[in-house]
Amino acid sequence: MTKPDAPITVLVVDDSSFFRRFLTRTLSADPGIEVIGEAASAEEAHDFVMARRPDVITLDLEMPGLGGMAFLRQTVARLRIPTIVVSSTTQLGARRSIEALEAGAVDVMPKPEGVAPGMADHIALAAIAARVRAVAQVDLHRLKPAAVSAPAGSSAMVSSRALSQDWVIALGASTGGVQALGTVLHALPADCPPVVIVQHMPAGFTEAFARRLNTTCAIEVREARQGDRLSAGLALIAPGGERHMRLRRAAQGGLMVDLVAGEPVCFSLPSVDVLLASAAQLAAPRLSAAILTGMGSDGANGLLAARLAGAQTFVQDEATSLVYGMPARAWERGAALAQVPLDQIAAQLLASVGTTSASPRASAVPAPRPTHRGV
Repeated sequence: MTKPDAPITVLVVDDSSFFRRFLTRTLSADPGIEVIGEAASAEEAHDFVMARRPDVITLDLEMPGLGGMAFLRQTVARLRIPTIVVSSTTQLGARRSIEALEAGAVDVMPKPEGVAPGMADHIALAAIAARVRAVAQVDLHRLKPAAVSAPAGSSAMVSSRALSQDWVIALGASTGGVQALGTVLHALPADCPPVVIVQHMPAGFTEAFARRLNTTCAIEVREARQGDRLSAGLALIAPGGERHMRLRRAAQGGLMVDLVAGEPVCFSLPSVDVLLASAAQLAAPRLSAAILTGMGSDGANGLLAARLAGAQTFVQDEATSLVYGMPARAWERGAALAQVPLDQIAAQLLASVGTTSASPRASAVPAPRPTHRGV
């Protein structure tokens, strides 16, 4: 993590000389960021970080020679340097970006479209610089490898399929969420209640993320579509960067997904708050919800609404959160019943299925928790 009064140092790694210059020029316009080097290949990048360690690396995966993925796994993960993958939004680019996040990258950013000589740098400055600033605060010693295999024999944790069908699990995550959601979803049995998820991720990447999880989880995992019905053993991930996902009642009974246009909430589209607010209204008290690792405060208000409606609410604890921002904000507002280590969240959610409590009155909202340091 960087010192508060020091500029954030960045190494730009990309085989395109034009894009390297674009990123360097754009980031250097921020007085709090200093680009200390450029590399056109993984080999050059390796030599650079061995001589001078940056605070953050921006990394293109598609490069000749060793390649960005090998550099990430062999060098970056070992040195624990926070890394932003800068990727195309093609199907191949999205799939490799998810693999990179599982391998230890912290964030993924789509390459700006239409970048050309003479393009005004301020168009990209705000988004790129904000990501670099946020990623620089990440403590990679908390990062755990994503789960790669589904658990066996865990279905007994859910009392009955009828109960599973009539309950909802809702999850929200941001930075570090690829690893965290992988851990949680891999621990859920095939007959678990319906799961709805908002993971902050650019457009074009959530489908690849869902496909990746679906190949290894006991439950079915896919990107949500308009009108999808919630059903036991199915996890639906909100499409990234496009629309908000909320729940609504289906004409035939039960709940379904409603994807709606709207402005960002807590700088997020889709927003965890939007999903949880609708789940609190339509599913609570037969609702279990958790906020996982992430930057900012998205989800805190929605989780509080869910708790006030009688839902079982949890946050990931500080020790296991890659970024203790979203969980901290929810905890400080009294939105969660407990802070839970990542490897116990799935069990906690399953144990809460069928457990309801009286909805607390607004006057009985818990006092704000002590403030924790977090992003």
